[in-house]
Order: sequence, then structure tokens, then C-alpha cells
Amino acid sequence: MFCYQCEQTAKGTGCDKLGVCGKKPEVSDLQDLLVYALTGLGQAAVAAKAAGKDVPLETGRFFSKALFTTLTNVNFDPADFKPWIEEAVAKRDALAAGLAAKLPEGPATFRPAADLAGLIAQGGQHGLKDIPEADPDILSLKHTLLFGLKGVAAYADHAAILGQEDPAVYDFLYEGLAATFSTDKDLGAWVGLVLKCGEVNLRTMELLDAANTGAYGHPVPTEVPLGHKAGKAILVSGHDLKDLKVLLEQTAGKGIAIYTHGEMLPAHGYPELKKHPHFHGHYGTAWQNQHKEFAAFPGAILMTTNCIQKPADSYLGNIFTTGLVGWPGAVHVKNGDFAPVIEKALAMPGFAADEDKGTVMTGFARNAVLGVAGAVIDAVKAGKIRHFFLVAGCDGAKPGRNYYTEFVEKAPADTVVLTLACGKFRFFDKKLGDIGGIPRLLDMGQCNDAYSAIQVAVALAKAFDCGVNDLPLSLVLSWYEQKAVAILLTLLHLGIKNMRLGPTLPAFLTPNVLNFLVENYDIKPISTPEEDLKAILG
Repeated sequence: MFCYQCEQTAKGTGCDKLGVCGKKPEVSDLQDLLVYALTGLGQAAVAAKAAGKDVPLETGRFFSKALFTTLTNVNFDPADFKPWIEEAVAKRDALAAGLAAKLPEGPATFRPAADLAGLIAQGGQHGLKDIPEADPDILSLKHTLLFGLKGVAAYADHAAILGQEDPAVYDFLYEGLAATFSTDKDLGAWVGLVLKCGEVNLRTMELLDAANTGAYGHPVPTEVPLGHKAGKAILVSGHDLKDLKVLLEQTAGKGIAIYTHGEMLPAHGYPELKKHPHFHGHYGTAWQNQHKEFAAFPGAILMTTNCIQKPADSYLGNIFTTGLVGWPGAVHVKNGDFAPVIEKALAMPGFAADEDKGTVMTGFARNAVLGVAGAVIDAVKAGKIRHFFLVAGCDGAKPGRNYYTEFVEKAPADTVVLTLACGKFRFFDKKLGDIGGIPRLLDMGQCNDAYSAIQVAVALAKAFDCGVNDLPLSLVLSWYEQKAVAILLTLLHLGIKNMRLGPTLPAFLTPNVLNFLVENYDIKPISTPEEDLKAILG
């Protein structure tokens, strides 16, 4: 195995024996083989489009789902990958059968082994280091594109589940993955392709925003309890709002309180979700604290999408996976039938007594923020708000992330902190007060709600008749996995400059590629909160 797609990769260079995430070598090799098979499907889809043939939308849906399974902390079950690989090859062959020209040797002609052991052996020959490329800088950009495509695929799958999709997104997934096996593009062309990934991700996040708000309404500022109430309980983690909605409907009247964990916190702001009286509050913090928090939870736990860690034996029997999530030994729930989860919750003790742990606020998505844009603009013009910080991104266990807590704590009282994604759990419960009734800490939502933040920035730039880079706004970002890569590429596509990124820079960026980002976008690593605040504010 070799994997360096996440921020916590071993020694900052790559995992080659066991994934820091808990991914075993055989799972890593199977994921690499699935990507290889999808590359062949992408080549077939590109050739079909060039020949004037239609590629079914269902192929795009499959493609995004399959690529999503290879993200960090999604699926760790080796058995799950065999059918994905076989279906990718079957769909590739179906497209190729209608083409006059033969597809190139490699991913487009690959034949999968008959058994899992054979597939694992094949996967060991088709990893990141086996992508054809002699130039290390172009190989770096190929890997960057691959990881960005994984993030796009995740958001495309979320949107498609709620009926929002754009064939152009699927076309780029095909094009991008197929391009990783091309050797006819120069460095400039590869920079363009990587930036196009950011453009396509912006469209994909727009689709997901329309899907979520269309189904559940625009988020509204909402106070969320951090404590619990006596009684049976189910904890929902991950990202998928539809799974939560279905669970809320299936648990109505059963005496079970539903709690969110991790990136599900913003769900409390959606009107169609918060109307359920048994949707009680938020439990715990970010994904990397599961072992402690899940072990203490006295009810059933449902994992949707990515974020799962190896379950401890103490709660393996209480945790359920759904959708694309998989862990060997954990019960997998299919087709939105959460009866096993409900039965487990009813059989467990639940919370013995009420406990008040205070509250936090969420629901400050673009409609809520732009609804008070006039007051915000007046406060800036009056000198009451000096600067905005978007302190956002992924959380993680690796040392160095306390920087974000300290940065927010030390931000002056005349500044406002916007936040989104699970990086907020470093400071989400800080009481920063307000400026003229405008809270100083505004939780804009999940990682995909970077779209909301972008829309707010664009609206403010229009109001002040300036560019986004001229606003009193600084981006201080933390990254962990591939959705964060896709969002970063979107920000680069939009020309956003002066971003600070941490806690470490991606291992897959060569010095030359990093220098390109520094020279063209003034992207820089975080230093210390004090130094960065001084550099930003003067």
C-alpha cells in the first residue's frame, strides 16, 4: 500500500504499512484497484461522448458513489469492494461495445481477478505510484486532481440522493480520472485541469445546496442543546441529511430522542428537520473523538457517509453503518430501513437523567447572514466590525490543531468569526459575544456549505464595490481529507488569495507546485495565532 491522501499521513510523507486512519493494506490496495477500474470506465465514457453516444445518467451516479467509497474514513470492509470493481468493469465493457475504435491498453482493458485475494494482488500493482508519469510535478498535479475528484464525487452523490444532478459534473469526473493516465499534457495544461476541478466542485456544491434547501428549507439560526434528556437515544454521525430525516420519521412516537454528532450538528438549523419534537440536541464533538464519546453513549449509533473510525469492542455491537459506509463486524443497514437501529436503541438503557451542558448556535447559512447584510455593512462602515475571519475546515487528531482554538480565542473583540465543517469543534462552544446584535461566531454549516460562505463573500464584495480579495476577510483553513482538497481547488479557481492552510501542507504537493501556489495565490502555512493575527490585522 501507499496512501497520502489525508493530512495525517504517516510521517507527513505517506502510509505504506497501515493507514493512520485504520485502513489495512488489503483495503488500500482494493481502493486503488477500484480507482483503476473507474479510470477505465472514465476512458470508455470519454470515448463514447466523443463518438456522439450518450452515457447513461445511472453510470454517473454509480461512478460518483464508487469513487466516494475510496475517500478517507468511508469503507474499511474488503468484501464490499469486489462488487464495486466488477460493476465498474461491466459498465466499461457495455460502453466500449458500442465503439468503433479500441480503447487503449491499461485500465480500459483490465480484467478483474475472480476472487478477493486475486483482486488484492492486482491492487498492489495499480496504486498511486503506478500512475504513468515521469515528471514529478505533473504526477503531483495528477494526484491532486485525483483527490479533488474524490471530493467532487462525494458532493455529487449527496446531491443526487436528493434528486439534484448535472451531467456535466459526471462528464468531468470521467474526463479527469481518464486524464490521469494520459501523458500528452504539459504542466500548464495540468494546472488548468486541476483548477477546472475547482470550478466543477463549485457547481457540485451549488447542486447540493439546492438539494438540501429544497428538501429541508433554508437553515435558520437555532440554539442547540449540548446536554441530554432522560430516555432512549440514537446518535447520528456523518453528513447525510436524508438518512437523518428518514430516521426521524421512523422514530416518531417511539420515545427515542435523536442526537447529532460531528458534521451533523448543522442539521438542527433546517426547518423540515428541526420540526420533529424528538430531535433533541448535539452530543460530542468531531470524528476523531469517537472512541471516547461513542463508548459513553447509552444508545444506538448510526454512521452515515464518511467519518467512521475503527469501533472499539465496547460499542461495536451498538454501531450501525448505512449507505457507502462499511466496517467489518458492524451491522450494515440498507434501503433506509432503520428498524435494527431502533430495536437496539430500545433495548439499551438510554440516559438515566436529564443533564444541561449549555447550548451552541448553528444555522447561519447564506440566507440567514445575507438577511442581516445591511446591519453587517453598516457595522463595518462604522468601524464596529474591523475584520472577518473564515476559520473553517476539517478537524483531526494530529498535534497542531489547537492553533485554531487559540486563533479564535485571541481574535480581537471587533472581529467576526465565520466557521463551517468539523474544524469548528475546536471552538464551537466559545462564548464570543456579539457586535451590535450580530454574533461574533457564526456557524455556517457542513463542509459543503463553503458554497454559502462563498455566496456571502461575493455579496459583500458587491455591496462594497470591490473584489473578494479586497474585503476585510481572511481565510484560515484546516484540512484533513479529499473534500477539503476539492474546496481548496474551488477557492483557487475563484482566485482567492492570502489563504492560510494547516496544520501541515499536503504531502502530495512537490516544492515546485507549492511554489506555484505561493507565487500566484499567496497561499501560506499557518504559523502561530499571534503572528498570523498581527500579519493580517497589522
